[in-house]
Amino acid sequence: MNQVEIFTDGACRGNPGRGGWGALIRKGNEEEGIYGGKEETTNNQMELVAAIRALEHLQAPSVVILTTDSEYLRKGITEWITKWK
Repeated sequence: MNQVEIFTDGACRGNPGRGGWGALIRKGNEEEGIYGGKEETTNNQMELVAAIRALEHLQAPSVVILTTDSEYLRKGITEWITKWK
């Protein structure tokens, strides 16, 4: 199975306010950046969107190593996910 490294970040000017997200997807020696934004959002929403869009971008089942500076995202996918809808 392919191994993929994903590095994500999200930010917001004001909270809520205008925000953006970005992700770097690394497959072996290949890297691709994806990004986007929203006029009215929160920092946590942008952190989540970065990870979701990066995972959606994958074209095959993969072992994923996800790196984030967001405690919200980290706890969300390791502790809280079973309670999220």
